[in-house]
Amino acid sequence: MKSNRPLVSVVDDDQSVRESLPDLLMELGYAAKAFSSAEEFLASEYIEKTRCLITDIAMPGMSGPELQGELKRRECHVPIIFITAHGLERVCADLMEQGAVACLPKPFSDKALLEALNIGFSRS
Repeated sequence: MKSNRPLVSVVDDDQSVRESLPDLLMELGYAAKAFSSAEEFLASEYIEKTRCLITDIAMPGMSGPELQGELKRRECHVPIIFITAHGLERVCADLMEQGAVACLPKPFSDKALLEALNIGFSRS
């Protein structure tokens, strides 16, 4: 992982997302690190290095919104992009009110992801 590229961490229980999304992020010029759970991310050394976080909403164990709450509790103000396979309009609206950068439905376009990343990095 090149240190001069901003790190985007991906937290998703779906293995295909953990394999494909970091590849896309690297093509877009970012460093990327994938985690299979919120707990794994929180236990890692990458929290402070992460410049933008992409996380699924619904995961076993700690959910994406719960991860957002824990990061706020820890005073870690990383921009968060939520992704979801479920139509959760009300949940997405609530997450945005709580400071999320974006809430993207799966599958999302490269363009939508890049727009969300640009917003996230403008806030960091």
